Amino acid sequence: MIHVSTTCPDLDAARMLASSALEARLAACANITPGLISLFHWQGAIEEEQEVLLTLKTRADLRQPLTRMLEADHPYDLPVITWEDVGSTSDAAAWLSEETGGD
Repeated sequence: MIHVSTTCPDLDAARMLASSALEARLAACANITPGLISLFHWQGAIEEEQEVLLTLKTRADLRQPLTRMLEADHPYDLPVITWEDVGSTSDAAAWLSEETGGD
C-alpha cells in the first residue's frame, strides 16, 4: 500500500482529481484536507498560498498510472506529487487491493 498526495488550489480541483482516480480504480480511497497553508519558492520569490491536500490510498504498482493521471489533469503547471509506502492491517490491505482491481 502507498499514499500518493498532492496539493490543490481549491476543493473543486481536489474533488475532481479524487473522483477521476476513484472512477479509474487507480485508488481505493481519497482524503481531502482543506485549510493547508503552503510556503514555497516559485519563480524567484517565496510564496504563501492556502491550498487543499489530496491524499490517495493505492497499491504500489499503480503509482505510475496514478501519477500520470494527476499530472495530466492537475490545474497546476507543476504539480508536486509525492508517495510513501505505508503499513496497514491485513483487512484494510485486502480492501484496497479489491477496490483497485488487484489480486
